[in-house]
Amino acid sequence: MVFQRIFAFVLLLACIGLALMAWPYQAPFSYEPVGPRAFPLLMLALMGISLLYMVFRPTPIKHSEGEPPLDRPTLIKIAACTVLLLIFAGLFEPLGFVLSSMLIGIPMARLYGGRWLPSIVIITLMSIGLYLLFDKVMDVPLPLGVLDALEN
Repeated sequence: MVFQRIFAFVLLLACIGLALMAWPYQAPFSYEPVGPRAFPLLMLALMGISLLYMVFRPTPIKHSEGEPPLDRPTLIKIAACTVLLLIFAGLFEPLGFVLSSMLIGIPMARLYGGRWLPSIVIITLMSIGLYLLFDKVMDVPLPLGVLDALEN
């Protein structure tokens, strides 16, 4: 229980530090009505509130029978997810949203028990659908990367 509180307190300090770094940020242009600093500050505030609760909660978090144990296979899945997300961040600009989402989404689906064919079909449709939703409907530009020639 003490380690949970210490961990939450350290993360709370990190949130405060990141918020102090994000507060003075001003972009030379703004494509959103509230500006580019609102989202990170909002996320940090929500994380900070949750971490405050974790630091001062009255009882420790106890795992129930239905929750998976934090054993070696679970930790390997968490590490694999982290690596896949880092790869996604690196491939996002050069390959574009659609291809990088497909290349990362399919192994992520397989990691959590998805079958090959449904994983490929669903991730492909989701990647294309999310691109169209963000880029065309909500007017949030996402990179196409190597598929840039298909846009016109």
